Amino acid sequence: MSDLFPRATRQTSEARARLAPEINAAWESFSKAAFAEGALPEKTKQLIAVAVAHTTQCPYCIQGHTKLAARKGASPEEIMEAIWVAAEMRAGGAYAHSTIALDALGVVADAPGHAGHAEHAADH
Repeated sequence: MSDLFPRATRQTSEARARLAPEINAAWESFSKAAFAEGALPEKTKQLIAVAVAHTTQCPYCIQGHTKLAARKGASPEEIMEAIWVAAEMRAGGAYAHSTIALDALGVVADAPGHAGHAEHAADH
């Protein structure tokens, strides 16, 4: 992977299982169930996982789910498009939350029945 993140190995998995066997078994069972064919095909689930891995910024998940998505039939173009969707959603959070900053600044005309910044400031 890189010098920053140690490689995930079989020994890593064995250590997890040895140190917390019941929790590890529950995790493995949950993971298998979550990615099993169901209302969504496995390929779609792996594309979702690729996108989520990019928003959570987990390098292990990015690498693993990208490979799994490809094995389930996702093309490089589909994988990249899922990553672009993740990027838009991640950036979209900042865009959407600008509402909080704009409200704090009192620069948006208040909607009827909404106490604006000036009224909130008087309370503090």
